[in-house]
Amino acid sequence: MGIFIGLLFGLGLFLIVSSGRTRAPRGPVAVKWRGRTRELLVQAGIPGVSPDQFFVISIGAGLLVGLIVLAFTATWSLGGAFFIFAALLPRAMVLRRRRARMHDLRELWPDVVDNLASAVRAGMPLSEGLASVGVRGPLPLRPAFTRFGEEYRATGSFSASLDRLSDDLSDPIADRIIESLRTAREVGGTDLGRLLRTLSTFLREDARTRAELETRQSWTINAARLALAAPWVVLLLLATRGETVRAYDSPTGVIVLAVGGGVSVVAYLLMKKIGRLPEEGRVLRP
Repeated sequence: MGIFIGLLFGLGLFLIVSSGRTRAPRGPVAVKWRGRTRELLVQAGIPGVSPDQFFVISIGAGLLVGLIVLAFTATWSLGGAFFIFAALLPRAMVLRRRRARMHDLRELWPDVVDNLASAVRAGMPLSEGLASVGVRGPLPLRPAFTRFGEEYRATGSFSASLDRLSDDLSDPIADRIIESLRTAREVGGTDLGRLLRTLSTFLREDARTRAELETRQSWTINAARLALAAPWVVLLLLATRGETVRAYDSPTGVIVLAVGGGVSVVAYLLMKKIGRLPEEGRVLRP
């Protein structure tokens, strides 16, 4: 108990001291990490969480699980190992939520493109066609297009409103649609309706193919995840035995944990690389 009180006191003292310091300029690595994390959170459907808050949540989850394991096993090596796994768990959950949301949106984008093609064919201005998606479009996408309509009515800048819409959606398919509309608005042309109809057909075929592949490989990926987690669950159960706990307190036990953790991480990354379907990047946006 004294160790826990001292740890909490030290953490509180560090937060008090660091809160009064002048922040140093963020380096390129920090800026890139914040940008990637912000885009990841937006794509996962939780834009209200900032990258700093997400980092604090991850560290807090790691500390909580690490302290619980330390309290039950009295082994610093096991507590540290499960601290690392628990700190990485929020990011894994966000990535899982992002994949599910992107899969759902992939099914909805053809309907959005059809709505835009109908608006263009009816002679509506592009701004009104986009704003109408916030009324007649799919429910998950309506808030972003509603904000586009409000932004355009407030500023009158079509390009700036498109940039805001692209940031709100953070989707490669949305980037293609938005850049096509931007080009049609600035350059002009009569092939926009045909382009949108072709894009709608392509998106439906891509969504159907991806759904078939994901269905076939889902059981394999789930089995690989179970095989990866099983040794650590068994280790946690064995840690209830006193002689096992003392073994992992030794230098040899720490090395075994470190090697096992490294092998698990490498196996997980290989599993993700082998089972990942190709995804289109946001090449049209910085």
